[in-house]
Amino acid sequence: MAHNVHNVSREGGGAGASLMRLFLSFLRLRLTAFGGPAMVAYIRELALRRQWLSEESFEDGAALCQSIPGATAMQTAAYVGLRVRGPLGALAAFAAFGLPAFLLMVILSAVYQASRDVESVLSAFRGLHVIVVAIVVNAALNFGRSPVRNWRDLLLAAGAAAFLFFHVSPILVIAGSAALSLLLYHGAKLPLKASHPSGREGGRRTLRSVLVIVLVAAGGLVTLFFLNEKLFRLGVLMMKVDVFAFGGGFASVPLMLHEVVDARHWMDSPTFMHGIALGQVTPGPIVITATFVGYQLYGIAGAVVGTLGVFTPSFLMVLITVPYFDRLSRWLLFRRALRGILASFVGLLAAVSVNFGLAASWTIPSVLLALAAFAALRFKIDVLWVVLVGAGLSVLIL
Repeated sequence: MAHNVHNVSREGGGAGASLMRLFLSFLRLRLTAFGGPAMVAYIRELALRRQWLSEESFEDGAALCQSIPGATAMQTAAYVGLRVRGPLGALAAFAAFGLPAFLLMVILSAVYQASRDVESVLSAFRGLHVIVVAIVVNAALNFGRSPVRNWRDLLLAAGAAAFLFFHVSPILVIAGSAALSLLLYHGAKLPLKASHPSGREGGRRTLRSVLVIVLVAAGGLVTLFFLNEKLFRLGVLMMKVDVFAFGGGFASVPLMLHEVVDARHWMDSPTFMHGIALGQVTPGPIVITATFVGYQLYGIAGAVVGTLGVFTPSFLMVLITVPYFDRLSRWLLFRRALRGILASFVGLLAAVSVNFGLAASWTIPSVLLALAAFAALRFKIDVLWVVLVGAGLSVLIL
């Protein structure tokens, strides 16, 4: 029973872990390891080495975090903290895991704003344009391995790509894919994980914490609405992006691109691509681009609001779903809808790749740089080194 994903009380090995130890452990992990979704493996190593979770319990949590919207690695950190020290442990682990990326992105955003007209910086970002294209294409291929397995998946992916390419809202595309998948996957065999008994007491305690956080967030939004309506709109937008970002951080890219560039014209596509490139230099998920967007629009205040907006729903999703994950995962309609949503994100990322490719400036050197970056990513070279080396080469050849 101790391995039950629903039981959010402390596991035996983690009972002695203080909130400060949780915070410092995840802070150190984030400062010493990069890799986006690959960070889940590092979190697993930490949790098992410290005997905070059993392997079965961690695997249940990882499956949960891959099934709900938000940045998967960040949510996995919150899940470990939740199992070890309850809701406050989840907050400690989540905050520590996101803090380094936020601070570094603020610094990079300020440097970018101050030096974007310098010729060497312009050359670096011309190269980063095409490297971002390679990164998104690689993400689409990796993302598509699991969701696209048959003609139904391919149909949903192709349809999503076509609709996004013609500037239909990705949120409408996702909702349409979820609805259509209820019909397309009727009768299809979808995998079902073995069930575990539920822990209602832990669930009630966690949901009380959720209510407190929701009230605090709502109060913050109301205050922003009266003090600064622009910041209010930014916060609400980033929350909406996170709520619909099924499948991990990269799933937020088409959503954020549409809302920030196409729908609201807050910045152009190349500037948004610069934000993605800078995000790859930070030890954080790609949704940290929200910090860049907020800073470029409204400075430090915008960076804080954008970051809180894009991460708060992810955190709440973990707290809300952990007590009831087994019940949710056994619901056939949920599994059908999730399969269709994940397939649609493959198409959305493919369409974003095309849009980014059209926005980039292509020359023979930039084509070669993009191909080299793509090859390096396929050979599992860390994206941090791909970006840093690519930026250095861009200054020399572009």
